[in-house]
Amino acid sequence: MKNLTNSKYYPWVVVALLGGVALLNYMDRQMLSTMKDSMQVDIIDLQSATNFGRLMAIFLWVYGLMSPISGIIADNLSRKKLIVGSLLVWSSVTYLMGLATTYDQVFWLRALMGVSEALYLPAGLSLIADYHTGGSRSLAVGIHMTGLYLGQAIGGFGATLAAAYSWNTTFYWFGIIGIVYAFVLAVFLKDKKRVAPEEAKEGTPKKSQANVLLSLKSLFANPAFWVILLYFAIPSLPGWATKNWLPTLFAENLGLPMSQAGPIATITIAFSSFVGVVFGGILSDRWVRKNIKGRIYTGAIGLSLTIPSLLLLGFGSSIVEVVTAGVLFGIGFGMFDANNMPILCQFVSVRQRATAYGVMNMVGVFAGAMITSVLGSWSDDGNLGMGFALLAAVVAVAVVIQLYSLSPQTDDKE
Repeated sequence: MKNLTNSKYYPWVVVALLGGVALLNYMDRQMLSTMKDSMQVDIIDLQSATNFGRLMAIFLWVYGLMSPISGIIADNLSRKKLIVGSLLVWSSVTYLMGLATTYDQVFWLRALMGVSEALYLPAGLSLIADYHTGGSRSLAVGIHMTGLYLGQAIGGFGATLAAAYSWNTTFYWFGIIGIVYAFVLAVFLKDKKRVAPEEAKEGTPKKSQANVLLSLKSLFANPAFWVILLYFAIPSLPGWATKNWLPTLFAENLGLPMSQAGPIATITIAFSSFVGVVFGGILSDRWVRKNIKGRIYTGAIGLSLTIPSLLLLGFGSSIVEVVTAGVLFGIGFGMFDANNMPILCQFVSVRQRATAYGVMNMVGVFAGAMITSVLGSWSDDGNLGMGFALLAAVVAVAVVIQLYSLSPQTDDKE
């Protein structure tokens, strides 16, 4: 075991281990949305679209509100324990979903899943950033993000498994897989000691409990953080729009049944996003060695690719047009996704990164909840495509603000 954790390859072992957690994170949250038809046979209240909407909304609200808190916790406690604990809890919740017999039980379990899943991402990404400095950070984050995309895609097949077996059995087995994997993490995952520069130079001991209020005050007094917050929030609008409404848009624009439009949309975005995060990670890590703004330029290129894709998604009427637009969006958004934490590391101290990412995650989720509701109204009026096209202008604003306002002095702020 010591040979593994002391190996020069261990930082990539961490990425692989956390990639599995990311997959389970998105897979477990996504399954419910695909298994409504199977579950409503046994839980009558799920036949109401209003009730089902409340079920989906409670996860987003709890997840969003918990994200900054989870970041603060991750910056002050063991990230390994937080990651293992959160995986164990949400996997247990997934298992218990299979035992649920009433709407209220499913509702409160979904809320608890929002709490436990929110604890993961700030801790996981900041741990990867700790292990990967300099020339491998964007690629490491990008590879980890592929776990999220893959989990989302696999979760989309929940209905298929529910039809082959039952919705109860599907929840049981995915819950058991996560519980077993939590014990694997407990054995193989290792925290990386975070040492502030003054401690390394002077040998002074660090206080065991950080002053949270002073840390938050310092974070929000950082002008660059506000720019990054805006830069993260605005692309979250089309990001969540594609997650929640792209299958519907494909079905409407192409005249396809949802059984065909759903898989086309999901697979297109998942595959192209994988290409985007890997390419964006490699490009950013190489570019930043020659130009300190390389990560910012890479993220801006990625976002710029989503602008024509959103226009084409909104107005395309052939399968070639909309699939091409989906591929372009996935590649661009993947390049953006791979560089969020690395850009944050250029402006935010190592001891505030999880907190900062937690705040960013909250803003992004709330933006997603808002745009999902707005596009629902536009869809009812037959203007869903127009809604996607208008998001292109919003993204263009984010690109301009980012390029104009962010000028890092270092690739790893201490």
